[in-house]
Amino acid sequence: MPPNMVLVHGAWLASNSWEHFAGYFTDRGYDVIAPEWPRKHDDVADQRADPEELAGLGVKEIVDHYDAIVRAMSEPPVLVGHSFGGLFVEMLLDRGLGIAGVALDPAAPKGVLRVEPSQLKAAGPALNHPLHRHGVVPLDFEEFRYAFVNTWDEDAARDAYDRYAVPETARILFQGGLANFALHPATRIDFHKADRAPLLITAGEKDNTVPPGVSKAAFHKYEHSGATTDFVEFEGRSHLLVAGPGWDEVAAYVAAWLDRVLADAPVAKAVE
Repeated sequence: MPPNMVLVHGAWLASNSWEHFAGYFTDRGYDVIAPEWPRKHDDVADQRADPEELAGLGVKEIVDHYDAIVRAMSEPPVLVGHSFGGLFVEMLLDRGLGIAGVALDPAAPKGVLRVEPSQLKAAGPALNHPLHRHGVVPLDFEEFRYAFVNTWDEDAARDAYDRYAVPETARILFQGGLANFALHPATRIDFHKADRAPLLITAGEKDNTVPPGVSKAAFHKYEHSGATTDFVEFEGRSHLLVAGPGWDEVAAYVAAWLDRVLADAPVAKAVE
């Protein structure tokens, strides 16, 4: 029987960005949940109307929030994250949680040194305003289109913006962007950990926010780990590869990978 699954969304998105994935894996027998980040309203309209509670929200509080959710489950789940959610999945695996993890176009942890111009432009609405590093930053449509749906036609891109886009805490963007200059960064991971669950890292060929070279660099950081780590790049895809054209091909690849790595996995026990 397929296990539980926890979906972790990314920055500037609400949890409804998982609607296609949630339906796909529910139909495959998974018990799927897609919780919002802490301090976020359940409704997109409410998040847009009242985002100020997010001010100062940081990486540790978000990861601790999902840590508590996972530990409360009767059986350890599969963890699937997108963008910053992908980084959070890597951090949860590093804590010994989950029976498998998928990091879809994940934000980079400390130690990944590759930075590309498109990343800086995509994160610019936050990083270009250092005085607002503990504030809340929205994206306008053109900023969202560049960062998330640059390969989509305009009508589909506007639909995605209207449906999924929400203001975001700027603090996590600074924590991620400055991690390699910090002594004790929030995004530290033990890349050599041999007893963590299997991990799949993905990239989108046309992704501006996490370009494929950055995802590949993160994958290579794990090359000396004894734990299973795999990588795939999806041709022609932009950052929001969990929705829009071809999302089902991404979901099918993830499902096949999970079938493979879980087939011979030992029976998991809940983390106490």
